[in-house]
Amino acid sequence: CTLDSEVALRVGGDFFFDPQPGDSPVNLVLIAGGVGINPLFSILLHIADLHGYQEGKGKRHKLGTAKLHYSAKNTSELLFKKNILGLMKAFPGKITCCFHVTQQHSQICKELQPHVTGK
Repeated sequence: CTLDSEVALRVGGDFFFDPQPGDSPVNLVLIAGGVGINPLFSILLHIADLHGYQEGKGKRHKLGTAKLHYSAKNTSELLFKKNILGLMKAFPGKITCCFHVTQQHSQICKELQPHVTGK
């Protein structure tokens, strides 16, 4: 987003992301804390499936980017972190993530370091 961009915000409740082939592309910013990652991880998997489908069958869906901001006390509490790293590697520039930790006391593994901010 840039200054003066229009955004839609949805907090909790029943939500999903299901773009249709004729829809305009949207860039998603997904924000999760702790176990709140569960529905957003499902959305990331769906986006990855659509990107994979596009690469194999032609471009039916117009997809934007997806950026996940995910916070937990420490890296051991970041659920699905290896899967999320795999999605970023599989779809560089299309799916990105910034992990934020608030109470990390141990060394952060090298694989996560470039993607982690916080203590």
